[in-house]
Amino acid sequence: MARHNADVDELLRDLSRVALADRELSEVLGEITAIAARGVPGAESVSTTMLRGDKPFTAAHSSELAQVADELQYEQGYGPCMDAARGGVILRIDDTETEQRWPDYIPRVRAHGVRSSLSVPLPYQGSSIGGLNMYSRRPRAFASPESLEAGLDVAETIAVVVANADAHAQLSDHARNMRLAMESRAVIEQAKGVLMAQRHVTAEQAFEILREASQRYNRKLREIALGIVEGTQGS
Repeated sequence: MARHNADVDELLRDLSRVALADRELSEVLGEITAIAARGVPGAESVSTTMLRGDKPFTAAHSSELAQVADELQYEQGYGPCMDAARGGVILRIDDTETEQRWPDYIPRVRAHGVRSSLSVPLPYQGSSIGGLNMYSRRPRAFASPESLEAGLDVAETIAVVVANADAHAQLSDHARNMRLAMESRAVIEQAKGVLMAQRHVTAEQAFEILREASQRYNRKLREIALGIVEGTQGS
């Protein structure tokens, strides 16, 4: 028991050292999945399944065994990793020789050498965005409380990483939208200045000309303005 506790402590230390800054999400998930394969008691092969909409895909895997076991479930449309991810529940298989659930999947994964598995959902904003899947060629490899404790720790770390990545993406999108808005405002002001000089109209009248042209030609106001500015620069 003490050895397992020490393993879990070491796992937590390794997870805490994972660098997040300036790295692709896939790279970080790959490192965490490799740490899980080393640190979760009983795990021989580990994968991270992500859900996009309702479609699952393996975002990272430590070896081919986990990849194959995942793909067998994707083909069937169900299985412990998919059901854990979609349902937000922990699912454990102690022995594929005696397991009665998932009758189409179990014989196929057993043929690839998998005897036991543990699937833990990835919690995110009150729902599940995927699952952490641990596989072993030994029966009852995940029967100890330490295996579940370690699996939950890894799943929580992955959820935090994904949340940080989403927040960064949203911040980047916001910054990009702000930049586009400022660029649009600038080109519209330039186009208004051109119209005011050419047609001797007020700023309000120039904007109305742009707006009417945008509606008439079913084009964005910025596109109309850009055409006017570029036409002036080319003349």
